[in-house]
Amino acid sequence: DLVRSRGLGDVYKRQELSQWVHVTRETAELRLQSEQMGRSMLEWLRNQNTVEAESVALCNALIPTYPLTFALALSLTGAPIEQCLQSYAFGWAENMVQAALKSVPLGQNSGQRILLAMSQNISQAVSHALATTDETRQVFSPMLAILSAQHETQYSRLFRS
Repeated sequence: DLVRSRGLGDVYKRQELSQWVHVTRETAELRLQSEQMGRSMLEWLRNQNTVEAESVALCNALIPTYPLTFALALSLTGAPIEQCLQSYAFGWAENMVQAALKSVPLGQNSGQRILLAMSQNISQAVSHALATTDETRQVFSPMLAILSAQHETQYSRLFRS
């Protein structure tokens, strides 16, 4: 929804979706991660001189979560929304495989096979996401919340997940 309208024109809708993203991050760790990634993306866009000051101010006023600022970045490309979402999904899949390569005894070839298997489902996932409405949108990942709660109080970590 954030990308569909190309930019940040509908302030009320952006505020509603940004708040939804924020409250669906069930632990402090997940909220901080989304906010830090959002601030970093916004700063990068600002440094590239590709975003208007008004959009930067609006993102900052709405708590610049990563989905909000990534949607802003995608809207600036002018690319079709389906391609934008496929790029995002592939980047996410690649990131997950890279994290697995660092933390599990998994070789590069195995990582490539996993990435190939994941990427074959991206088109269908994007089609499903585009068909999702405000009424059908949901987040359900109880184990992520449980593991994140355990992780945020852990003594040492390799990286913020």
